[in-house]
Amino acid sequence: MSLAPRAVLVHRRTELDELIARHGTRGQAAFFLSTRARSIEDAERRHTADAAAIHAVSSAIPLDWRRGVVERADLPRFLFAPDDVVVVVGQDGLVANIAKYLDGQPVIGINPDPGFNPGVLVAHPADAADALLRLAVSSRVDRHVEARVMVEAVLDDDQRLRALNEIFIGDASHQTSRYTITGPDQTAERQASSGVIVSTGTGATGWCRSAALERRSDLDLPAPTDHRLAWFVREAWPSPVTGTTVTEGALVQAQTLTITVESDHLVAFGDGMEADALTLGWGQTVHVSIADQRLRLVR
Repeated sequence: MSLAPRAVLVHRRTELDELIARHGTRGQAAFFLSTRARSIEDAERRHTADAAAIHAVSSAIPLDWRRGVVERADLPRFLFAPDDVVVVVGQDGLVANIAKYLDGQPVIGINPDPGFNPGVLVAHPADAADALLRLAVSSRVDRHVEARVMVEAVLDDDQRLRALNEIFIGDASHQTSRYTITGPDQTAERQASSGVIVSTGTGATGWCRSAALERRSDLDLPAPTDHRLAWFVREAWPSPVTGTTVTEGALVQAQTLTITVESDHLVAFGDGMEADALTLGWGQTVHVSIADQRLRLVR
């Protein structure tokens, strides 16, 4: 007898939760915000909207299903099963946060506050959860899945890191990083820079686009489902031993961007999750390319 599906509800602490955890009481949190010309009522409104959406999703999970709940901070310690249905309640960034921990499970994005969250990845209202959960385990699900391309970094000791938006490789404190970069055409260059960003089409509206606009790049940025990545070197520094010519490009199909570390304690992290990073040492090599896995976003 097969097990019933498991719905895993993913959320994060609200701004109100974090304020009260920091200041101890609602009153003290309200006073802190008032000194900065802010009102606690805004945080309370968003907290109430989040709680209502979480309650609605929990109520929509069929009674015979198994269920799990995980908070964003606990994601590195949570084990997703192959047959899970993942329901993200929160901002778009929360979908990116979980993507690296999944391997083909369908993901449903629920937007608790459409007036505050853009809803690019969390596109659905809470009252759609019941229909979406049943769709996710039906034979029709593949027709309603948007397969978003991911990026992967592989170290020479076979450690791996995946991300939905982008992977950053550089100094943990964003100071000067030294390395040799080799592009997909095998052109190599020693560089000193603020690090390297390799972005998917999903991430092309964020950090990657900022880099492209700042340098007035003509590089065609990928769309979310394009099998293509864009990469940029941040603030490459010219010197007698470092260059600034291999600083942007695209990766398609099996092409790889290779970085060989020439300084201590560089890191590679994805989607802004600096606490869950790979540490890179002298002489270590990292290869960045399109990941085999896709984020399967139910629409």
